Amino acid sequence: MTDIIASNTELRKKLKKKSQVAEIWRRFRKNKTAMVGLFIFVFIMLVVIFADAIVPYSVSISQKISARFISPGQDGHLFGTDNFGRDIMARIVHGSRNSLLVGLGAVVCGIVIGGLLGSVAGFYGGTVDSVIVRTLDTVMCIPLMLLVLSIVAALGASLVNVLIAMMIANVPMYARIVRAAVLSVVGQDYIEAAKACGTSNFMIILRHVIPNAIGPIIVQATMAVGTMIINAAGISFLGMGIQPPTPEWGAMLNEAKSYMINYPYTVIFPGLAIGLTALSLNLMGDGLRDALDPKLKD
Repeated sequence: MTDIIASNTELRKKLKKKSQVAEIWRRFRKNKTAMVGLFIFVFIMLVVIFADAIVPYSVSISQKISARFISPGQDGHLFGTDNFGRDIMARIVHGSRNSLLVGLGAVVCGIVIGGLLGSVAGFYGGTVDSVIVRTLDTVMCIPLMLLVLSIVAALGASLVNVLIAMMIANVPMYARIVRAAVLSVVGQDYIEAAKACGTSNFMIILRHVIPNAIGPIIVQATMAVGTMIINAAGISFLGMGIQPPTPEWGAMLNEAKSYMINYPYTVIFPGLAIGLTALSLNLMGDGLRDALDPKLKD
């Protein structure tokens, strides 16, 4: 009898979880602009995954001076060529990997580290909370771009160092989100019951505290990826990010800025790639925010 009750309880939990996911997806799907953002982002991810099949990487870095500034659509160059005769479409396709790697990597690392710091600060409180929060406040006092540029200048311009700098800049935001969620549940009965049962603090944080912050984190992370991609492009535009000849959208804008008057397509296409990616993520973030908000009924 006990086994039957336990199995029924597990079944109810699974069905409830499944129904919650289905309800979130239903609400998200009803948001037309969010679906547009999802379709655009899925397309971009397919380009990232199948970049080598779409166009060989060598095409994106091979130079051919005789093919400089070929207009879009001519001689097999859909987006034209740049000042070194490199195919712009090939560079955008392969540059998507580097741009999304920085954006997604910085946000994921920021969530992991910030989530742990925020959980510890909210759960233990007292001196631990004060030390962590004051440290985060100190980091947040520095403007994001200034902080990132300072770190990159100290470590050196490279993809890895840009990723590290972006990650450090992201940690305080997610730590505060998780800390706020932890403070809202840390005194609840089920937390006290878990402590009474002898569950370790680490497992309480992992199983009961962090899941309560998942919703706000997902929404914030979706929007933050677009912001990080724009910031990474800005750093590369300033010459402090990914270095040539590695293709990256911001670096492409930096290389093309001297020719934008006579050959505007050299900046239009990389700019569109950045703008569409950020737009799709922002639209998805808005849709997720509405879908995850239990106060909104439809």
